[in-house]
Amino acid sequence: MPIQTVTIVGVGLIGGSFGQALRKHGFAGRILGVSSARTLEAALERGAIDEGADLESGVGQADLIYLSQPISQILDGLPRIAKLARPGALVTDAGSTKAAIVERAAQYFGDDPCFIGGHPMAGKEKSGVERADPDLFQQAVYVLTPAGETMPQTPVVADFQSWLGRIGARIVVLPAGVHDEVVTWTSHLPQLIASALASTVAEQVPAGPCRQVAGPGLQDMTRLAESPFEIWRDILGTNWANVDRALSVFLQQLRRFQEQLAGPGLEDEFRASQEARRELRPRRE
Repeated sequence: MPIQTVTIVGVGLIGGSFGQALRKHGFAGRILGVSSARTLEAALERGAIDEGADLESGVGQADLIYLSQPISQILDGLPRIAKLARPGALVTDAGSTKAAIVERAAQYFGDDPCFIGGHPMAGKEKSGVERADPDLFQQAVYVLTPAGETMPQTPVVADFQSWLGRIGARIVVLPAGVHDEVVTWTSHLPQLIASALASTVAEQVPAGPCRQVAGPGLQDMTRLAESPFEIWRDILGTNWANVDRALSVFLQQLRRFQEQLAGPGLEDEFRASQEARRELRPRRE
């Protein structure tokens, strides 16, 4: 059976964008939303959902339950979601760390209904359904982290993956622990660097004309500093060991640059970083 009813629990930026993307790309079923009354009103206005619901009725009706809340709320809600989800349903999440969520889900979910962790590598500095975008997932990597070594082979899982492709996402399947190690470097470390850089510059450059003496590079480098702590508290709290190691490695790299400031090795450091940037730059297909 194809997915007929989707319930989005937490209709913010990601959840709202998912609902809008489904509708834009031809999903003809029902899209329910579980959120605060104010958020549901905004989600209805933007076409992210068809109607609001409470958790019990929303989850109980759905073929696909999409959890796009903060990580702590996802973790707390999994036991109840497992009881409410009907046979044949798929529960997935959009949390930015996966090991803690997948481990907890394994305590409450079996093969039916099943749970698959997920992380769309897409977003904006500011959250909220008001910033939802039906094109948010276009060309974005969408990581899926099954509890086992392979994806469950069920019709609802196959249909979910099909819809991810239709909304423009590129699926990558990883073990939850590997995902958390990778995003430490590709997402969490950049966030902390941006936040630290913004604070440092603001402390060292006085307000007024002096702060006008800045090029676009500073704006590009500090864009992530606008991200809300409410989201990052849970991300860093569930991945702190990996992040602590990454910060130590990055500090060592900064010290190497510092040691080479007046020496001949600085050019080599720049050349190495330029080559690294070319390797990291997205390749256009």
